[in-house]
Amino acid sequence: MDAEKLESFNGIDMVYHVENKEVSPLDWAKENQEEVKTILEKTGILLIRGFNEVNENDFGGILSLLLGAELIDYTFRSTPRTELGNKIFTATEYHQTEWIPQHNENSYSNKWPSKIGFLCKVKADKMGNTPISDSRIAYNEIPAEIREEFERKKIMYVRNYSNIDLPWEEVFQTHDKNEVEAYCKANNILAEWTPNGLRTKQINQATLVHPDTNDKLWFNQAHLFHVSNLDSELREDLIAILGEDNLPRNTYFGDGSPIDPKVLDVIREVYDKTKISFDWQENDLLLLDNMLYTHGREPFEGKRKVLVGMAKEYSLPLN
Repeated sequence: MDAEKLESFNGIDMVYHVENKEVSPLDWAKENQEEVKTILEKTGILLIRGFNEVNENDFGGILSLLLGAELIDYTFRSTPRTELGNKIFTATEYHQTEWIPQHNENSYSNKWPSKIGFLCKVKADKMGNTPISDSRIAYNEIPAEIREEFERKKIMYVRNYSNIDLPWEEVFQTHDKNEVEAYCKANNILAEWTPNGLRTKQINQATLVHPDTNDKLWFNQAHLFHVSNLDSELREDLIAILGEDNLPRNTYFGDGSPIDPKVLDVIREVYDKTKISFDWQENDLLLLDNMLYTHGREPFEGKRKVLVGMAKEYSLPLN
């Protein structure tokens, strides 16, 4: 693999075309893992294109080689996915008419994968791309007064687990309440069993300094968890039926004060104007530094199958 042959897309050197179409993707990964590691350390992104066929059963092994670590579990879940084995999952299974906003994986938590990889097995008939955006650019584009308030106050994520969203058994991957309580205690999550099930509150960062590059990053999911992310009619119905305290998910500042939805709209606009979107080709591999780059999903028509795996868990010291 020759890094000099990376093709630029929207000003980012990110696309590598596999020259030998007949090569086994697993063999290619074994031969080129060091070069891929170097590229990801330098740029944080790589789209590998041109394999004839990437076997789903091999994807976990391929990804582990290319990301330089064993894959990790999807813990403290926030979206519905199907686990296919070997710590490979389907991408988020929200309805195909929905946009999934830009986000860094698990940035609502105190720990997250530092690397993430995607495989396109079936591209949609129309749309269905996985837009990406640079967390460094978001940090700099978000107005300083907004950024500074978030940095000062941090973000509180409030979740109520039920069949309206994800039940706690799916989120925590257990049916044992004691295991849930132990996980929450270990991760500075306030857990409260209510007549309706479980409510959790966790205060986490709004921004980060990348541990390797020292870049300042916008790194949270305040805009995605906040009730204003819902369709207005659905939002009003849920508040009327459940009350704000019992919404499936919501965000506040870390001191419990409300976040102005207009401020979150500014953040959404920054993501919208800075994201880039390439058209998936089947058997494409997309590798990302999950701290440097966000991902999302366009609505789509027809069938679509994108798989995902994560590696190299990173966490900040607990407060």
